[in-house]
Formats: sequence, structure tokens, C-alpha cells
Amino acid sequence: MPVLSRRRFLLGLAASPVVLSSCSKTVGAVPDSRRALPIPPLAASTLDADGTRVFGLRAAPGRTAMVTGMNTPTWGYDGSILGPTLRARRGEAVAVEFENALPEPTTVHWHGMHLPARCDGGPHHTVAPGGRWRPAWTIRQPAATLWYHPHPHGATEKHLYRGLAGLFIVDDDASPAALPHDYGVDDVPLIIQDRRFTPTGTLDESDATDVGLLGDTIVTNGINDAYLSVPSEKVRLRILNGSGGRLLHLGFDDDREFHLVATDGGLVAEPVGVHRVLLSPGERAEIVVTVTLGVPVSLRAFPIEERTGIPAGKAHRFGFDDSFHVLEIRPHPTLSSSAALPTVLTNLPAAVAAHPHTARSFDLRWHMINSSRMDMDRVDFCSTVDTDEIWTVRNVDDWPHNFHVHDTQFRIVDVDGEPPPAALAGYKDTVYTPPGQRIRLAVRFSDYTDRTWAYMYHCHLALHEDQGMMGQFLVLAPGDEPAPAQMDMSDHAMR
Repeated sequence: MPVLSRRRFLLGLAASPVVLSSCSKTVGAVPDSRRALPIPPLAASTLDADGTRVFGLRAAPGRTAMVTGMNTPTWGYDGSILGPTLRARRGEAVAVEFENALPEPTTVHWHGMHLPARCDGGPHHTVAPGGRWRPAWTIRQPAATLWYHPHPHGATEKHLYRGLAGLFIVDDDASPAALPHDYGVDDVPLIIQDRRFTPTGTLDESDATDVGLLGDTIVTNGINDAYLSVPSEKVRLRILNGSGGRLLHLGFDDDREFHLVATDGGLVAEPVGVHRVLLSPGERAEIVVTVTLGVPVSLRAFPIEERTGIPAGKAHRFGFDDSFHVLEIRPHPTLSSSAALPTVLTNLPAAVAAHPHTARSFDLRWHMINSSRMDMDRVDFCSTVDTDEIWTVRNVDDWPHNFHVHDTQFRIVDVDGEPPPAALAGYKDTVYTPPGQRIRLAVRFSDYTDRTWAYMYHCHLALHEDQGMMGQFLVLAPGDEPAPAQMDMSDHAMR
């Protein structure tokens, strides 16, 4: 596991207390009033006798100074907000001992992780207050920035909004050594979320829009108006849009080019030079930005320019007109040089199988998929393990939606019949689906079968999934028959 370097220790002293940091409320404040970005700590772990790496997580209430002068009630894992970064290697066996110290049932879903359905942490895997859960699996996927979050049906947005989220980084031996990789120093996690506060400093959970709770304040790693001091000219930002309903159109205030090096499921084939990256809720992007001695630069969320299918009078209701400061990057006075980015990052196979086994279609509208709302006791379809499928996803609404599939990293075959742009050509588990757009996905479920426990597919705008924009499916071995569990949710929470 990673070892804390002297450089990381010195730079992280001011930033390490994630839950106690305060910051300026005013976007236009002088730079010295900004708070150092908290870095989520790497989660402690132990090795069992059989070599399994065991993590512990405890969800509990707390209080967090997200904004200066406001001591806000929040929820977090192993702290008052967010959670530590879990980290493991491809091929490693892992287990998580989870304890629910919240006043209501919750779950922990391993978003983007390939794992058995019984360990997925979806809405069937609720853990009662005071209860415990111990999922265990083997990491069977390439290096990637994944995340974990609650997934209780009907309450996901609230649990996310109160602070429950954290990263799960997968490492492997194939990642280029030239990419910045010193965690918390030149390889920095950014969990970006929006929040709204009452005058007394509590989270304002009222007046949801059509896309859910939209905040007027951006918090990054749990605080707003943050800065990051970087010691080397290239910094890798592992960015998660951890918001419930807000899309983030990210770029820098001087419009500089930066390079996209990874998406949800891992590295892209080669660095992609971009000036903006659009992330819908749940999506991740890894970018590398080059800084210059003496020249600070700010990461911002810009208004969303692509509005095809969005009625002009509704764009502001979806937050498309908003702009926010996200993070100021300050080059350290002793800025050191960095290695050049590799020209090739990974070898991506072709996205489409020659003879896909099954074709499926999913129409997104209002709070439904294919005109149906989520039913915990209904399995919508069964997939056969280790076979290729093509899924056609269409947003037939005039609202923004996105589409997330559990247990797999899919590839985008085409968007409205055209090859995907380079920024969408890698492995994904969540994709933004603008109104009127048709996206075809190459999907495959490998290794694991289960006649009883289901995986989910859904819109990851949390209000939409809470309202029923979700379905479930089983992955079966050839010839198997489904035997789905019938859930009485009042009795099902694990204790």
C-alpha cells in the first residue's frame, strides 16, 4: 500500500483535517482567505491470514465547517463528511467491514466496481441502524478511479446530500509510471458537490428542482472556496461529480488546455487535449494540468453550452446558467519539473463485438425507464454471463438524464450514429444522455452469476432514481432460471 512521503506530509499538514476546515463564503475573497484543500486520507487496512485486505467503514452523523462560520450537521464515513479513499490493486482480495451508526437504514454501493451481485450494495442491501455488513470480493478490473456511496431506494439523494461519499482507487502494474502518482501531492482527488444552506447553517433540503436539490455553493472535498498548493509542474486531478443533480462543465479560468487521461473505467488510449470536460452526476474524469511558477490558476464550473433539446425557459431550472469557483491551484515557489505525458496510455480493444448476443433498448422519460418505475420485486430482464450485448439508450424527455449500469464498464459504440468523441471512447459506467440523443453501448457481464441478487441500471440524477427511474436485472449462467428474492424492506435491513 502507498507510503506517506516526507513531501506529502509537509504539504498536507494544513489540509489533513477534512471535517474541521473552514473557508471563505465569498467567491471574490482575497486569495489568502481561502482554505487549503482537505485531502481525504487513505483508508487504513489489515491483511487477513488468507491475504484479504480488510477495510473498515463507519457511517455516522457529525458536524462540518463547509463554509466559514457555519457548523453544519452532516453525515460521513469515518469522519463528519465524505470518507477515506480506499485503495487496492488488481488481483487483490478485499473485504469491507461496514457499520451503520446513522439513525436510519443505508447501504454502501461500490460504484464502477466489478463484483458479485451479493456484494454490490444496491437498494436490496440495506443495513439497519446499528447493523453491520461485510462484502468481500477480488479486484478484477484495470486501474481506475471508482467511488462508493449510499443507495437506499427512495433516499439516495438525501444520504448523498448529507455527505456520504468516498473514492475507491484501483491500481495495476500497467499504468504508465510517467503519470503523476504521489497521492495528495501531484495526484489529487477532487469530490465536487453543490450545496445550499439555511441562514442557521444547516443543509437546505427544500424546494427540489426537476433535477433534484441544486445548491448555490460548490464544495470540494467538503469545503468551499478551496486552494491547492502543488509542488510540481504537472498535477493529476481525479475528479468526481458527486452532486445529486448538477452537471459540471469544468475548465480553467484562463481557458488553458489540459489533458484527459482517464474516464470512469480507467485510462483512455492516449491523452486527449481539451479545454472543457462535462461530467454528469456520478461520472469521473482524470485530468493532467500543467502549471507555471508564479501563475495561479482556478478550476471553474462554467455554464453548460450544449443545450440541444432543453427548452430555453427551463435551462436555468437545471442549473445550466450557473458558474462557480471550484479550486485555485497555486504553484509552490520551489516548483519542480515533471515527466512528459506518455503518448500512449493503454491499449483499448474495439468497442463492438463482431456478433453481439442480445440487443436491448432503454427509453428515459420523466421518472421512468421504458414507461415503468422501479419495483423492488420485479426483475426487468436476465443477461447471460460472458456474452456481448448492445444497449440503445434514448432520452425522449426534455430534461437532462444520464445512465448508469452496475457491475460493468461499457464502451460507447456511437452517439446518434456517429463514433463517440475521443473523451468518451474509453471505459464508462455512467454517461450523460441529453434530450433527443440516442447512445449505443457495448455491454458485457463477466465472471459472476446469481439467480437471486440483482444489479441495477438507472439515471444517476439521484432524485430521478429515488422517484423510480431505475430497473434491475440478473446475470445468469446458460440454462439457469431466475429465483429472485421477494423483498419485505421493513424486515430486510441487515443487522
